[in-house]
Amino acid sequence: MNFHAAKAYILDKLERELSDKLYYHGVHHTLDVLYTIEELCYLERVSPYEELLLKTAALFHDSGFIISNKEHEQLSCQIAHENLPRYGYTAVEIGRISSMIMATRIPQSPKNFLETLLCDADLDYLGRDDFYDIGSTLFKELKAYDILQSEEAWNRVQVSFLESHSFFTQTNKRRRAAKKQRYLEELKEVVAAYEKN
Repeated sequence: MNFHAAKAYILDKLERELSDKLYYHGVHHTLDVLYTIEELCYLERVSPYEELLLKTAALFHDSGFIISNKEHEQLSCQIAHENLPRYGYTAVEIGRISSMIMATRIPQSPKNFLETLLCDADLDYLGRDDFYDIGSTLFKELKAYDILQSEEAWNRVQVSFLESHSFFTQTNKRRRAAKKQRYLEELKEVVAAYEKN
């Protein structure tokens, strides 16, 4: 399993082929998820072998956006299946990586420990100091793809999303859940103000 070569390949492909309308799902998001996976693997004491599988899944998890912003998880798995064998990944390893990628589909549905780690890394920002900054890039992307237009609609989406979301790992429950809850309360106040107008 030549992780470093696979990493170089996919990062170069993302840099060259992702749409410039992906203000949220750009290479910076992939790298953010990768760095968060490294933190979570350390804090959750993941074995070096499984950490490599997780890091590979993190690198490929949004690569499907190269093809389409619809069903991108399935497309990401397709890209992993087409490319990882030449970097020495076995069919079993690619299967595990694909399951991790599919678990990040909203609503997230992890079925094992490694999948919970990738899900939490993917949405780590929900409980971080850069929540509003990163959220604004997602709103900008959704506007660019004509999915949402108004700030009011965006804030309503954020409230329902935060209400339905839960972190899975003990680490993120401990370090992210309280701040995420605070953002939810703040956004609920914003949305409540719309009702009064």
